Amino acid sequence: MSRKVITCRDVMNQRFAIVDGLTSVSEALKIMNENNYKKVIIKKRDEHDEWGQVLLSDIAKHVIAKDRSPERVNCYEIMAKPIVSVRQEMDIKYCARLFNSFGLSSAPVIEEEKVIGVVSYNDIVLSWLDYLEARAE
Repeated sequence: MSRKVITCRDVMNQRFAIVDGLTSVSEALKIMNENNYKKVIIKKRDEHDEWGQVLLSDIAKHVIAKDRSPERVNCYEIMAKPIVSVRQEMDIKYCARLFNSFGLSSAPVIEEEKVIGVVSYNDIVLSWLDYLEARAE
Protein backbone atom coordinates (compact mmCIF):
# COMPACT_ATOMS: atom_id res chain seq x y z
CA MET A 1 0.00 0.00 0.00
CA SER A 2 1.42 3.38 -0.94
CA ARG A 3 1.85 6.09 1.64
CA LYS A 4 0.00 9.39 1.24
CA VAL A 5 2.54 12.14 0.71
CA ILE A 6 2.28 14.89 3.29
CA THR A 7 4.02 18.04 2.09
CA CYS A 8 5.55 20.99 3.86
CA ARG A 9 2.66 23.12 2.59
CA ASP A 10 0.23 20.73 4.30
CA VAL A 11 1.85 21.18 7.70
CA MET A 12 3.40 24.66 7.68
CA ASN A 13 2.40 27.29 10.20
CA GLN A 14 2.10 31.07 10.15
CA ARG A 15 3.93 31.68 13.45
CA PHE A 16 6.46 34.20 12.15
CA ALA A 17 6.72 37.81 11.07
CA ILE A 18 8.78 39.30 8.26
CA VAL A 19 10.76 42.38 9.25
CA ASP A 20 13.45 44.60 7.77
CA GLY A 21 17.05 44.01 8.86
CA LEU A 22 17.13 47.51 10.33
CA THR A 23 14.38 46.59 12.80
CA SER A 24 15.73 46.88 16.33
CA VAL A 25 15.87 43.76 18.46
CA SER A 26 13.55 45.56 20.87
CA GLU A 27 10.93 46.02 18.11
CA ALA A 28 11.35 42.41 16.95
CA LEU A 29 10.91 41.17 20.52
CA LYS A 30 7.71 43.17 20.86
CA ILE A 31 6.32 41.57 17.68
CA MET A 32 7.41 38.12 18.81
CA ASN A 33 5.98 38.53 22.31
CA GLU A 34 2.62 39.93 21.13
CA ASN A 35 2.14 37.04 18.70
CA ASN A 36 3.86 34.23 20.60
CA TYR A 37 6.43 33.79 17.79
CA LYS A 38 9.86 32.26 18.29
CA LYS A 39 11.40 33.87 15.22
CA VAL A 40 11.29 36.72 12.77
CA ILE A 41 12.28 36.33 9.14
CA ILE A 42 14.50 39.10 7.77
CA LYS A 43 13.49 40.48 4.35
CA LYS A 44 15.70 40.17 1.34
CA ARG A 45 17.08 43.55 0.25
CA ASP A 46 16.97 42.68 -3.45
CA GLU A 47 16.66 39.70 -5.80
CA HIS A 48 20.31 38.71 -5.23
CA ASP A 49 20.03 38.75 -1.44
CA GLU A 50 18.99 35.84 0.81
CA TRP A 51 16.46 35.50 3.62
CA GLY A 52 17.70 35.78 7.19
CA GLN A 53 16.17 34.97 10.56
CA VAL A 54 16.46 35.91 14.21
CA LEU A 55 15.40 33.34 16.79
CA LEU A 56 14.77 33.98 20.47
CA SER A 57 17.95 31.98 21.12
CA ASP A 58 19.92 34.42 18.91
CA ILE A 59 18.70 37.29 21.08
CA ALA A 60 19.73 35.41 24.23
CA LYS A 61 23.21 34.63 22.83
CA HIS A 62 24.03 37.89 21.06
CA VAL A 63 22.18 40.53 23.07
CA ILE A 64 21.36 39.35 26.59
CA ALA A 65 24.55 37.32 27.20
CA LYS A 66 26.71 40.18 25.87
CA ASP A 67 24.80 42.79 27.89
CA ARG A 68 23.86 44.77 24.78
CA SER A 69 20.90 47.11 24.59
CA PRO A 70 18.05 45.64 22.47
CA GLU A 71 17.11 49.19 21.42
CA ARG A 72 20.59 49.73 19.96
CA VAL A 73 21.04 46.39 18.17
CA ASN A 74 19.46 45.83 14.77
CA CYS A 75 18.27 42.45 13.61
CA TYR A 76 20.79 42.35 10.76
CA GLU A 77 23.60 42.38 13.34
CA ILE A 78 22.55 39.11 14.97
CA MET A 79 20.62 37.28 12.24
CA ALA A 80 21.53 33.96 10.67
CA LYS A 81 21.88 34.39 6.91
CA PRO A 82 21.50 32.65 4.56
CA ILE A 83 18.99 30.27 6.08
CA VAL A 84 17.97 26.84 4.88
CA SER A 85 14.49 26.90 3.37
CA VAL A 86 12.25 24.17 1.99
CA ARG A 87 9.99 23.89 -1.03
CA GLN A 88 6.27 23.72 -0.39
CA GLU A 89 6.06 20.40 -2.28
CA MET A 90 8.75 18.66 -0.20
CA ASP A 91 7.61 15.45 1.51
CA ILE A 92 7.81 15.87 5.29
CA LYS A 93 9.95 12.74 5.62
CA TYR A 94 12.66 14.48 3.57
CA CYS A 95 12.14 17.68 5.52
CA ALA A 96 12.71 15.76 8.77
CA ARG A 97 15.88 14.22 7.30
CA LEU A 98 17.09 17.69 6.23
CA PHE A 99 16.49 19.05 9.74
CA ASN A 100 18.44 16.14 11.21
CA SER A 101 21.34 16.51 8.77
CA PHE A 102 21.77 20.22 9.44
CA GLY A 103 20.71 20.45 13.09
CA LEU A 104 17.61 22.51 12.31
CA SER A 105 14.31 22.61 14.15
CA SER A 106 12.40 24.72 11.63
CA ALA A 107 12.68 26.29 8.19
CA PRO A 108 10.76 28.78 6.08
CA VAL A 109 8.62 27.38 3.27
CA ILE A 110 9.31 29.19 0.01
CA GLU A 111 7.06 29.64 -3.01
CA GLU A 112 8.12 31.82 -5.95
CA GLU A 113 10.86 33.48 -3.85
CA LYS A 114 8.38 34.40 -1.08
CA VAL A 115 8.08 33.00 2.44
CA ILE A 116 4.60 31.49 2.68
CA GLY A 117 5.01 29.70 6.01
CA VAL A 118 7.34 27.96 8.40
CA VAL A 119 7.58 24.23 9.05
CA SER A 120 8.96 22.81 12.28
CA TYR A 121 9.60 19.40 13.81
CA ASN A 122 6.45 19.95 15.90
CA ASP A 123 4.35 20.53 12.77
CA ILE A 124 5.82 17.45 11.09
CA VAL A 125 5.28 15.12 14.04
CA LEU A 126 1.76 16.31 14.87
CA SER A 127 0.57 16.06 11.26
CA TRP A 128 2.16 12.61 10.92
CA LEU A 129 0.33 11.55 14.08
CA ASP A 130 -2.98 12.82 12.61
CA TYR A 131 -2.22 10.85 9.45
CA LEU A 132 -1.55 7.63 11.42
CA GLU A 133 -4.74 8.04 13.43
CA ALA A 134 -6.82 8.66 10.29
CA ARG A 135 -5.26 5.61 8.62
CA ALA A 136 -6.11 3.42 11.62
CA GLU A 137 -9.82 4.31 11.46
